[in-house]
Amino acid sequence: MRYQIKNGTVSLQGETVLDHIDFEIRGSEKIALVGKNGAGKTTLLKLIAGELSLDRDDKRFDPGIFSARNTTVGMLRQTTQPEEKDRTVEELLLEFCPSDDPYSKERYDFEKEYDRIFTGFGFDKEEKKKRLGDFSGGEQTKIAMIRLLLARPDVLLLDEPTNHLDMQAVQWLEEYIRDYDRAAVIVSHDRFFLDSVADVVYELAGGRLTRYAGNYSEYRRQREKQRQNQMKSYLAQQQEIERLTALIEKFKHKPKKAAMARSKKKVLERMEKIERPSEDRSHIFTEAITPRVPGSKWVLDADKLRIGYHTDEHCLQEISLRVRRGQKIGIIGANGTGKTTFLKTILGQIPALSGTIQLGNHVEIGYFDQHSAELHSEKRVFDHFHDRHPALTIKEVKTILGNYLFRGADTGEKVDDLSGGEKSRLVLAEILESRPNLLLLDEPTNHMDIPAKETLESAFQAYTGTMLFISHDRYFIKEVADALLIFGADGVTWYPFGYGHYVEHLRKKQEYGWAGADAVAVENTRLIDGLKEVPEKTRMQSARFSTEQSYTDWQLTLAGEQLTKAAAALERFLEEPLPDSLDGESDTQEGASGAPKQTAAMETPPGCETAMETLPQYAPAMEILAARMQARRRWQEKYDRLQQTYTEACLLWYEKWQEYEEAFAGYGDL
Repeated sequence: MRYQIKNGTVSLQGETVLDHIDFEIRGSEKIALVGKNGAGKTTLLKLIAGELSLDRDDKRFDPGIFSARNTTVGMLRQTTQPEEKDRTVEELLLEFCPSDDPYSKERYDFEKEYDRIFTGFGFDKEEKKKRLGDFSGGEQTKIAMIRLLLARPDVLLLDEPTNHLDMQAVQWLEEYIRDYDRAAVIVSHDRFFLDSVADVVYELAGGRLTRYAGNYSEYRRQREKQRQNQMKSYLAQQQEIERLTALIEKFKHKPKKAAMARSKKKVLERMEKIERPSEDRSHIFTEAITPRVPGSKWVLDADKLRIGYHTDEHCLQEISLRVRRGQKIGIIGANGTGKTTFLKTILGQIPALSGTIQLGNHVEIGYFDQHSAELHSEKRVFDHFHDRHPALTIKEVKTILGNYLFRGADTGEKVDDLSGGEKSRLVLAEILESRPNLLLLDEPTNHMDIPAKETLESAFQAYTGTMLFISHDRYFIKEVADALLIFGADGVTWYPFGYGHYVEHLRKKQEYGWAGADAVAVENTRLIDGLKEVPEKTRMQSARFSTEQSYTDWQLTLAGEQLTKAAAALERFLEEPLPDSLDGESDTQEGASGAPKQTAAMETPPGCETAMETLPQYAPAMEILAARMQARRRWQEKYDRLQQTYTEACLLWYEKWQEYEEAFAGYGDL
């Protein structure tokens, strides 16, 4: 055990923030600490760092905090000491060097390591000669992170470490943290980052801590399952309470039944009450958000487009792009590569330097940028929203605002008093309720907590119109985008699949390189021959798409449908309850012959050819339980293989298409 808190309480200004918590760090665990804003996450980090101490507790006779001998703890600081700003970055980094001898191997190895970390965060090597004060606030935070990593503490405490980092730097940090041979405790709103690095999650709610094994997605799955089970238990207990209460009322005045009524009353009084589980703060949209006007099939057509502010400045390579109705395209890339300029060119706010860009017929745009949330109003949230949608009834306004997490007293708050993330949420609710058929969004989830992000993800998934959006939130991109437009220093690249495929593509590209030329040529010939076999009408429609979209719509459709069906069947099977008892009767559903009856969940899902082993008639419950558990494992393995095969097929095709794009030049003549 590297570090442990037992039954610890922390109060600040008379208010209990951490309430009799148990917390531990084992070995080199990477721990994610999650909870809503103000739950006490930073307080816990400060407690671990030694900046706070536990309250005195008469019931606890030990210190409450235990750590291994000589354990070092390092915490990321968001501010820089004034006296450090006149020193060079190199001087600050060399403070952690184990040797003062400039010619020693230790010094050489250390400088090699700090160069690796320094450039990993996007700096040039030469910049280490600059004064710390010459860097921006965000860059100074990066340098503070570098100093912390070079110190290599036994326990690394990171509070929002991905702030101020571009996507490339975040990916580099993920790899570093995963490979870090010591422990880390991380507070972050970046769910993709937590999914990548965490193997344990602690949830902090109501001053209490709950430990979950696994990454963020696994924590969400476990938590939702627990909530559902608790709700079932709560509802069952409420029914039992109603039944007992009715019996007591019915028989308490009848002499012959009074004793029984008193007995039931004691049962009711001794019953340990189950709390109703709190509802998930995020909202899931179950109905489609449909544009008021569908608009034309082709929403946007850009041909040899060059963008920028001045003809003499360096501008991007030509962009040629056709966007179909219903596509949701995530725009990613480093800062300064032209992403926002591209959206403003679509809007007509900035003229194109050359080329053409044309919107389809009846296109109605909803636009959100980083200044849209700069609202200033003394009006209440309810009145502000209602003024923009006066046709809605009071009930409809409350329902819509509730869907976007403005519930109860929240609707009575002044708009001026809202946080930046809350204002963004309000503006996006207004835009979506106006039902445009094209959304252009620039960083829509900035400054939002996780429940708000999940709510917006659900809303955009339910939206049936077309989207082009810029975001650095990779989890959000993964959940919403079905294609990517990647802006880089060398130009713009179209990627026809979602972000999950893109990450896997980069990994395979780095690990294996491109496929061999001979294999590519054979595969291209096969694909073109296969496309000729598609019915003429479908083929001509495909030929009007970009090459990659043609493949996405045609070659992968059946595989995608099979994967979706397999996922649904597997989910049904995993939800099938296992036997609770082992008496051989109550756990077995018997058919007419006495043999266990096949349930819907026992059917073989698409892509999984084997099901549960055939059981003998009158099989005891223990055998059924063992067989069901074995079947679950086998079905899960088969589904995972099917999913991996599908992903690899997408990636392989894209690699071949990208390397040999000219092989597809004749699509339009087929």
